[in-house]
Amino acid sequence: MLIDLTGRTALVTGGSRGIGFAIAQRLSRSGANVIILARRQDVLNESLALLRAQTNARVAGYVCDVSKTDDIDRVLADVLPEFPQIDILVNNAGSSVRGSLEQLTRTGLFADMDLKVVAALHLAQKLIPGMRTRKWGRIVNVLSSSARTPAPMGAPTAISRWAGYAMTKIMAGELAADGILVNAVGVGSIESDQWPRMHKERASHMSYDQFITNESRTIPLGRFGKAEEFANAVCFLVSDQASYITGAALAIDGGKSPAI
Repeated sequence: MLIDLTGRTALVTGGSRGIGFAIAQRLSRSGANVIILARRQDVLNESLALLRAQTNARVAGYVCDVSKTDDIDRVLADVLPEFPQIDILVNNAGSSVRGSLEQLTRTGLFADMDLKVVAALHLAQKLIPGMRTRKWGRIVNVLSSSARTPAPMGAPTAISRWAGYAMTKIMAGELAADGILVNAVGVGSIESDQWPRMHKERASHMSYDQFITNESRTIPLGRFGKAEEFANAVCFLVSDQASYITGAALAIDGGKSPAI
C-alpha cells in the first residue's frame, strides 16, 4: 500500500530514539514534515541528522520534557510560527515503570501520569483547534498492549496506560464530527533501548540473549517486533487510507495479548 503524506505535518514526542524515531522516519519517508520532541539535545541532533540524510521532507527537533506542561507551552510557542499547520500528533513519550502497588508512592504515580496521560492530553488540547479549523486531524496515542489485561507488579505503567485507552475513546467520540480521528496503538515486545535495562533489572543472572529468548516464548509469533513494523501501523492510521477508523485500539505485539 502506497501511503502519501505529502503536505501533512506531524509532531512526534519521544521521537529521537526507538519506536518514536522509527515513527518519525516512516512518516518523513512518506512525505510528511516531521517535528520531534525529546529531552536530550545531543541525541536529538543525531536523530535529526539521520532523518535529513534519508528524506527530502522538512524535519525539525526541539528539546522538551513533555511531563511539564510549561515546557510544552514554551516549545509550542517556537514550533507553531514555523509549523502553523500540525495535522498529526503521535503521543509516544514514555517508558515502562513497574513495581508493586504496596510500594507505589503518590509522587511516583503522579509523575507517570504527567508523562503519559497529562502530556498527551495537553498537546492534543493545544493542537485540536487547528485540526478542527481544517476539518482534518490524526492523533495516535502509543500505549501498552499489556495494560488491557494488567498483571501483578505492573504499576504505575499499567494504570497510566489504561487511562490512555479511556482518554483515546473519549477523544475519538468528541472529535469525530470535526474530522479528527483518534486511535491507540499498544506496544508489545518491540526491540528498543529499554530491553537491556529490563534485562539488568529482572534477569541479570542470565545472558541478554537468553533473556530475550525466554521473553520471546510468550509471543505467538516467536520473536520480538521491530520498531519499523510498529511504525508502519502508525503510518497507516494517520493516513487517508484509515479514514473510517477512530476510537480503535490496535495491539502490535505478535499476538501476545489475550485481549481482542
